Amino acid sequence: MGDNKEVKRWNFGANEVVERSSSFTIRDYLYNLISNLDGRDNRPVIPLGQGDPSPFPSFRTDQAAVEAICDAVRSTKFNNYSSSSGIPVARKAVAEYLSRDLSYQISPKDVHITAGCLQAVEILISALATPGANILLPRPSYPMYDSRAAFCQLEVRYFDLLPENGWDVDLHGVEALADDKTVAIVVINPCNPCGNVFSRQHLQKIAETASKLGILVIADEVYDHLAFGDKPFVSMAEFAEIVPVVVLGAISKRWFVPGWRLGWMVTLDPHSIMKDSGFVQSLTNVLNMSTDPATFIQGAMPDIIGNTKEEFFSSKLEMVRKCAEICYEELMKIPCITCPCKPEGSMFTLVKLNLSLLEDISDDLDFCSKLAKEESIIILPGRAVGLDNWLRISFAVEFELLKEGLSRLKNFSQRHSKK
Repeated sequence: MGDNKEVKRWNFGANEVVERSSSFTIRDYLYNLISNLDGRDNRPVIPLGQGDPSPFPSFRTDQAAVEAICDAVRSTKFNNYSSSSGIPVARKAVAEYLSRDLSYQISPKDVHITAGCLQAVEILISALATPGANILLPRPSYPMYDSRAAFCQLEVRYFDLLPENGWDVDLHGVEALADDKTVAIVVINPCNPCGNVFSRQHLQKIAETASKLGILVIADEVYDHLAFGDKPFVSMAEFAEIVPVVVLGAISKRWFVPGWRLGWMVTLDPHSIMKDSGFVQSLTNVLNMSTDPATFIQGAMPDIIGNTKEEFFSSKLEMVRKCAEICYEELMKIPCITCPCKPEGSMFTLVKLNLSLLEDISDDLDFCSKLAKEESIIILPGRAVGLDNWLRISFAVEFELLKEGLSRLKNFSQRHSKK
């Protein structure tokens, strides 16, 4: 080509909104950490950065759930398109399943089946993102709320979870943040990333505060049955008489099948506040523009729920509890790490990193990057969930692998401690 030839201008390119939004994702941090692994290290990589125990034999899902999927496929009854809120048998099964733990019955018409809990987040944020609106998110938090809000250009305001109070919500901070453009508050219980479980009394105070402010409560309860401490899990659905609530959930955690991508979004609106405001119709409109979860998994839901024995759930919960116990006890032996609370639920604990006791470590990301390189362990830096110089550790792995990982973490910390 000649030097004088004009360079053609193309009318597309990078989308700055997408670039900013994607920087919030856990995957982005995990890919970065994985790139630091030393290929010459022959030891197995220990994945304590992501809450997905499904690859491990001890956390394999129940055979009844597998058979339910196979039967649904073989039946050929579920090869058709789904309605936007899910097929009737799935909505009914989820409504009955959730109602077991409530003081009232959920109607199937209020259940919307989604492609995992994440799609429910995407749909909700999209419906809430009106011009000038803002949403209240916890700090620390599950960062997909942040990334989806940024993508939809919905302003985020952060309220604190207080480690000195067992990670309870700073309710005074919530009231100070909210204004007449605030549309919702997100409550994750049991909590990812902190591992705490909110008490019934505290949940009621959150509901009363949200009602006072005139905002929706989004209750992310994807870890709803993974509560193994002294506090029993209580659903925010119990407080729908006080404030409109949208409950999010999925089979991914309790059945250990995140790849099956089956979740739900339940609108609890006994006083028709969401309906009369037009918000329920907006949700329906976003659902109509969204992809449906696979129909054979929806069709299997009655049997997945109905045929899985309680013994499966209780044995797996005991395993998670034991993992949490091991994790807490071993972390307490590492001087540069402080555990503000013993984990009570979910698959995570959030711990504080004391950089003053370490040398050659500049921050939490540097700690996790060097840990990956030197010890072949993946742990998530706290900045990924909103708190610099903290660490989020997932403890739901095989016992021996967990013990080995925590031993490597201890060795790494000793090697980098100030002499």
